[in-house]
Amino acid sequence: MTKALLALMLGVLTMQAADQTKSPQATNATNATALATFGGGCFWCTEALFERVKGVKSAVSGYTAGTTENPTYKQVCSGLTGHAEVIQVEYDPKQVSYETLLEIFFDTHDPTTLNRQGNDEGTQYRSIILYHDDAQKQIAEKVKRASAANYKRPITTEIVPFKKFYVAEDYHQDYFAKNPNVPYCAFVIRPKLQKFLQKKGKS
Repeated sequence: MTKALLALMLGVLTMQAADQTKSPQATNATNATALATFGGGCFWCTEALFERVKGVKSAVSGYTAGTTENPTYKQVCSGLTGHAEVIQVEYDPKQVSYETLLEIFFDTHDPTTLNRQGNDEGTQYRSIILYHDDAQKQIAEKVKRASAANYKRPITTEIVPFKKFYVAEDYHQDYFAKNPNVPYCAFVIRPKLQKFLQKKGKS
């Protein structure tokens, strides 16, 4: 084997080793998207709102912050799993910031009602933000403090580290889009969505 060929082979091996050590974070940076996870009541409503935010690539309904692995909707509704109904948002930070997403989050639900949103009551409907890194934690705390001025009562929103997200059953995904005439969608989600879109149009 010539010295030139040996040098070439060593160079290829070095490049392969470097590729294998790339972290998932670097890969995510290449994809140019980030994740945000939060819950503000029934995920049907939250999902319908955030799917209409420019820069949001997807909003997936699911469960998190509890102790039961692979929970079902029935189990979560029992209030015994500790899980909250949340959405996980994939977004483009170049089009919409994490701070803006949280401002929308606080503006589109009542964060002062402990374990309740309207007639939906239970720990699964609690207001919660799950941060994916320290930067998100700091922004969440900042937006929470700023949002407090908009309410007469104290904000009860939890800010906790993200651990694991369980995707909800298929029939929960895009629920409003698939079931616009179901009473809950027609009388709860649609008015809230119209109010959001009107305010968005004026901004």
